[in-house]
Formats: sequence, C-alpha cells, structure tokens
Amino acid sequence: MNFYFSDEHELLRRTIRKIAEEKVRPRAAAIDEQAEYPWDIFKIFKEAGLFSTCIPEEYGGSGLGTTGLCIAIEEVAKYCCSSGLMLLLTYLPTQPIRVAGSEAQRKKYLGAVARGEMRCAFCLTEPGAGSDAANIRTSAVRKGDYYLINGTKCFISGASVADFVTVFAKTRPDAGSRGITAFIVEKGTPGFSIGTIEKKMGVRGMPLCEVVFDEVRVPAENMVGKENKGFQLAMHTLNSIRPAVGARGLGLAQGALEYAMNYAKERHAFGGPLTGLQGLRWMMADMATQIEAARLLIMQAAFLIDSGKFSKEYAGILSMSKVFPTDMAVKVAIDAAQILGGHGYIQDHPMERYIRDAKQLQIVEGTSQVQREIIARNILQYGLPRKNW
Repeated sequence: MNFYFSDEHELLRRTIRKIAEEKVRPRAAAIDEQAEYPWDIFKIFKEAGLFSTCIPEEYGGSGLGTTGLCIAIEEVAKYCCSSGLMLLLTYLPTQPIRVAGSEAQRKKYLGAVARGEMRCAFCLTEPGAGSDAANIRTSAVRKGDYYLINGTKCFISGASVADFVTVFAKTRPDAGSRGITAFIVEKGTPGFSIGTIEKKMGVRGMPLCEVVFDEVRVPAENMVGKENKGFQLAMHTLNSIRPAVGARGLGLAQGALEYAMNYAKERHAFGGPLTGLQGLRWMMADMATQIEAARLLIMQAAFLIDSGKFSKEYAGILSMSKVFPTDMAVKVAIDAAQILGGHGYIQDHPMERYIRDAKQLQIVEGTSQVQREIIARNILQYGLPRKNW
C-alpha cells in the first residue's frame, strides 16, 4: 500500500480543512441545537465542488474515489458529524448506480449529484428489517413497462431533502435475498411521501425519515441492475461504504482530542496545566494511538475499494475499517469529556455533542455486532486479510 497521497488528494485535504475550520466549525453547535438541515453548508460544499469527490470523471466528478471521500469526511467531521454525513450521502445512494446502473442512469443522476443539483438517499431499512436486510417487505410488482412499489422504509438519512432515492424492494416475495431489486424513485412521484421525521439523540442536522411508497408507479427503465439481483448490490454497496462511515468516527475523534488537548494546555490545577498530569497525558497518548490506528485501517480499506476490491472476500477488512474507528470514536469522545472534567458535561463545550454523535456511528450501516460477525465469518472462510493480498 502507498502511504503517500496524490497531489490531488493533498489539495483536497487543504481545501476542505480550510472550509471546515472557517465555515463548518462556527456553525456546528447551532446545527445541532436547531436540528435542521444546514442549507448554508450545503451551498458552501456545492460551490467548492465537494459533492463531486467520489463521482467518476466521465460523469462530471473529480474522480478522487473513496480515498478522497474519506479525506473530506474526516476533515468535516472534526467539527460537525451531520455535515460529514452530507458528503457520505453522495456515495451511498449512488454506488448501486455506479456499479450496475445503465449508462443513461449514470449520466442523469451521477452528474447531477456531482454538481450539487440533486440530493439522494438510500432506502433499505424497514421497521421489521434492519440488520436482517433480506427480510424486507416492500414490494415491487411488474405491470408491463412499469413497477408498482408498496411499502414503508424507516431510519432513512436525508430522505426529506432528497431529489431521488435508491430503494430496494421484493420482486419475488417468496425468494428471500434472491428476490430483491433496486429502483430509482424521484421526488414528486405520485404515492411517494415522507412520513415521520425522527427526533434524534445526535447527528441532528441530517433528517432521519420514514419513507412511504403507496402504489408508486416506477418505469421499468428505473430499475438498477438486474431484477432479483438487488440484495447483492446492496451488500456490495454497504461493503464499500464502510471506510467512509469509519472516517466520520475518525474525524470526530480527532476533533474531540484536539479540543481536549487545547483545553488541558490552558486549564491549570495542582500548580500547573493539566498537561503536566501523567494520568491525563497517558489518556491522550492512548487516544492519539487509537486515532492513528483507525486512520490506517480506513485508508487501507479505501485503497482496496478504489482498486475495485470490495467483493465478499474483502468484507472482513472493510468491516474492520468501520467497527474499529466507530467504537474508537465513542471511547475517545468520552475520554475527551473526562479530561475537561465538569466542563465536559455542559453544552458550552462540544464534548457532549461529540458523544451523542459518536453513538450513531456504532449503529448505522451495520451495527458493531454485525461487523464483528462479518469479520469472524470472513477470516474463518478466507483466512486473515493479508494472506490473500
């Protein structure tokens, strides 16, 4: 693996770091408190061309891949995990289109996302099918040159502000995972509506929605890939998004540690700054070590994905790049609050927000427990990751 980034990746990091420090950081607390989608941040990202990061050049993107996306998310999530999720949602709903969509679909939707002209959401989870995605009940019935989609999705990030969704539905209800198909459904299609918008503990700047499909008529040309092959497409998509979710945890942890370190340098107790206390110094050393370990896992996984290696034999290492950084983010956020003492527990400081936001990361796109099961199955079947590279 090449541990040096390209000039384009380094330029992206410098650009997004400046935007994050100057534009995102001052807004982070208000975004959380108001619990509203930050349209001003969306406009800033759009004008800077940040939504094009992971979109291939032939469809109007910058072609910086998963590596570029992880770099961008890390820098933004240092201050605002909701804004980091905004960037992630340029990848998750569009990956099925990149992998299996028609040329017409790629030209229409990928370019529009890259330009910031369309937002999108990924509709898989249902009230009775979260980690058990094969058990979805939403149906899609073929009627000549269109499908009728009926069902309800839940916990869908960004659906209320999306211009289209990538939705997975059963086209063969009796076939389990072998009867699922993916479709593109645009906002405004009759029968498509947003139900409950959840009140969340954290990541409050990105709406989490119920999505209702009531006799939604979708042209057959909006099917993504082949009929009844949607489950494999969903799993490949989730595999390839792991390091980007991990990057949200990485950025959050980095931001929490930096804030705690700056506080410890200025806060005095027992005759000197808190940085002179060995117990706190060792906490910071452990936190920094965990952050660096997470970064290496994430960038290793991003390198694999950008090399086209996100099939099932790589699922173990990809899951590692999600579970370790997100578990680490929770621990680092809690330890950072501990360094601040009583100040870490009040809203004048961002620690309580970091803790609330970090918890989401252990749940979304496959819980920590699911990731560990994937890792265990993968190493038992294929051996330890390096054995096969």
